[in-house]
Amino acid sequence: MSSQKFVAGLILGAAAGAAVALFLQTDKGKEILSNIKDAASDAGNNLKTTVQDFDEELNALIKKGKQFVEDLESRVKDTSSTV
Repeated sequence: MSSQKFVAGLILGAAAGAAVALFLQTDKGKEILSNIKDAASDAGNNLKTTVQDFDEELNALIKKGKQFVEDLESRVKDTSSTV
């Protein structure tokens, strides 16, 4: 019984793959494939931009944090030298 289901699934999968391959050879199929490629490219570009923006914001925040620590150290030194 299990091998019959496997063979049926294999045949059904091959038929579906063939149908998709034939569809993608039509003008409409080529248009859909082109749209999918464009959408994937746009998504990749958007992700890249988002990561770059996040990196810039993170670096700015780290720079501010370092400056805060330096200012704090300077104030502690000034306070300890006046005591």
